[in-house]
Amino acid sequence: MPDDRPDARPEPSEERPEPPAPPADSAGQPWAGKAIPSHGFAGDSGEADAALLAALRVVGELSSPEAEQAVMEHVARVRWLVPVVAVAAEVDDSGDHVVETRTDMATVTLTAPDGSRGLPMFTSLASLAAWDAAARPVPVRAAAAAQAAISEECSVLLVDIGSEHATVLRPSMLWALAQERPWAPSHHDAHVASAVASAVRPERAVADHRLEPGEPPGAGVLRVVLQLPAGLDADAVGALATRIGERIATDGETRARIDALTFALETL
Repeated sequence: MPDDRPDARPEPSEERPEPPAPPADSAGQPWAGKAIPSHGFAGDSGEADAALLAALRVVGELSSPEAEQAVMEHVARVRWLVPVVAVAAEVDDSGDHVVETRTDMATVTLTAPDGSRGLPMFTSLASLAAWDAAARPVPVRAAAAAQAAISEECSVLLVDIGSEHATVLRPSMLWALAQERPWAPSHHDAHVASAVASAVRPERAVADHRLEPGEPPGAGVLRVVLQLPAGLDADAVGALATRIGERIATDGETRARIDALTFALETL
């Protein structure tokens, strides 16, 4: 029953403080249970891999298939920096000066005079800054850089452009990295050897053939040497080589492994 006495006082209640809110991000979502993914670059100092730089210098001095293969082994396993830059997405030109109202970050691609495109990638923060101090580095594996290049319709990867060891990774190298398979010079590639043999087989005039590196060095040219009987005229030889080349070109996987193709003739 209630107490009607004038001097009655309510019993004091014990007030408990509200528990603190759990840590949350800027959108108010709690951090509990979240994990920050690691891309394998924790502790990366931004410096270039010393073994890769040494291999790049060697291939610049001696452009041999063996030196290129050594470079590609290093390229496939080290971290790369792909530059992105700010580009205006929306502008306000209503005043005296054009003002950027929104910018996006975009991957950089370079276009050669012949229209071919290349994706630059860098071995270190220093080499990237020497090329463009305003570009922002994005660390990636070589496979991811190659896949991005293909999505941007690039045919080559441009390594440390502007440096003394600048190198172009040709289309066959680009595709090998994107497919995460080892790269081999086309004249040593088992898949290419099988495809060329299949293309040559229907030609009864060809007694034998072999694969060699073509000229110039460093261009990735595959030379197919055909052994033919004496007496074939130029038109017949040209038609034969055209048929073989067309059969080779019908296989997309083979095309991805050959940068350029040429024929040489030997008479029996």
